[in-house]
Amino acid sequence: MLKTGQNISQKQSQQQKLSPQQIQFVKLLQLPTIGLEQRVKEEIEMNPVLEEADPIAEETLQEGEPEWEKEEKPKSEDEPDIDPVDQNDEIDWETFMHNTEYDGNIYSGFSKSSGEEDWRDLPNPYHQSLLEELESQVTLLDLDEEEMLIADQILGSLDKDGYFRRETEAVVDNIAFNHGKLVSADQVERVRKMIQKLDPVGIASRDLRDCLLVQLRSSNHESEIKSVAIQMLDEYWESFEKKHFSKLKNRLNIDDEELREVFELIKGLNPKPGGVANPDEDNQQYIEPDFEVYYEPSDEDDEGGEGEFIIRLSQRNVPPLRISPEYKRMWEQLKSKDGGDKQAKNFIKDKVESAQWFIDSIRQRQNTLMKTMRTIVSLQEEFFKHGEGLKPMILKDVADRIKMDISTVSRVVNGKYVQTNFGVFELKYFFSEGLETESGEEVSSREVKNVLEDIIDNEDKNKPYSDQALTDLLKEKGYKVARRTVSKYREQLQLPVARLRKQII
Repeated sequence: MLKTGQNISQKQSQQQKLSPQQIQFVKLLQLPTIGLEQRVKEEIEMNPVLEEADPIAEETLQEGEPEWEKEEKPKSEDEPDIDPVDQNDEIDWETFMHNTEYDGNIYSGFSKSSGEEDWRDLPNPYHQSLLEELESQVTLLDLDEEEMLIADQILGSLDKDGYFRRETEAVVDNIAFNHGKLVSADQVERVRKMIQKLDPVGIASRDLRDCLLVQLRSSNHESEIKSVAIQMLDEYWESFEKKHFSKLKNRLNIDDEELREVFELIKGLNPKPGGVANPDEDNQQYIEPDFEVYYEPSDEDDEGGEGEFIIRLSQRNVPPLRISPEYKRMWEQLKSKDGGDKQAKNFIKDKVESAQWFIDSIRQRQNTLMKTMRTIVSLQEEFFKHGEGLKPMILKDVADRIKMDISTVSRVVNGKYVQTNFGVFELKYFFSEGLETESGEEVSSREVKNVLEDIIDNEDKNKPYSDQALTDLLKEKGYKVARRTVSKYREQLQLPVARLRKQII
């Protein structure tokens, strides 16, 4: 029998929720040095109580011993104690001023000359974007009003590589709907082909084949090789893509030397015309290491002497922070008035709490980063000493040692970099799975990838190794790896399959 009705029941459960302070710490933890610099600036702008501390001024203040910093008179026995920030809207400024000053140097930061700081303050030089350069060139073409609208639609639809993959009908419809102009698909194609010949040549191409062909046809290099290259791309694109050299030689009636010259000519073309519009643009995206790690050998003559690791956390451009003394004076003035301004006092109280949380979160971030970096160095000593010998290591190995959650370690290593004697490495570089060799020794999967890459680099390019052949070669070297694992590692190294690695020798 079907029963209908409503039942009321109680269920007890536990849920873990992060406090606002914990959320703030987590967000700060995952920021790299450059991101932290920007975040500190934003917080200073939002919170007037928080300010940069001038180290020189701080020393002067301490020597001068201002009145409000001096030891207060003893309280009378009847006067109640006041908590730092309590329900009575009072603030123990002695506690706050002592606990919230942050000098930015919990650990010694990287040295930085004043000259370098001056350079960092200079604005980046202005460079025209690809779109701006193309718009300037389009104005020099003999286009009427409708064609200018088409050109504007094409330039605005280019992808990051400079290709135009939008449907022609979509351009026609967009111009008709937004501008009330009826243009044809032929007009769109004609304008696109005119744009293709602008600088960089090949921009607004439909696909790679179209891009390479327009570059070949626009080049001033007139030769038989150029004609063969155009014919090969135009008529035998599939064979060219799959590197079927024998078919290409037969169909084009050329020998190995001529085929090699054709491929060399095509290799000199630009497959991504949109990627070279501003060569300086990439240079503006630089990596600023979050850590410095160096190994200093012992001064003792014997080789067995133990050295030490120098680990520094970057504090570049993260200013010292403190609670503003001006708000201390404002607070004293409000207290001296009868009743005081309740709204102003609540404002100062809230801002002081927020500033304290922010400074504590930064201090906690620096401590967590240093704990993680020290643990990574202790687990990968050989690498930081000699630049090789990376051991298998996963996030859990570090998390267990610093007694923190794996997600915390993940946030620390994500997007952070370390400067060593052997180059700059992302912290993720030091984490890899382990594989067992024939001798039973556990090695890092990164080491296996390096061996695999070395085998492929030195293979016969006329007869590249298949994935099964690579698997067999790795086993001969003592690495027990399955063929599917070799395929996965090869793809992670961005190395193509054997057929596409084939070259004309």
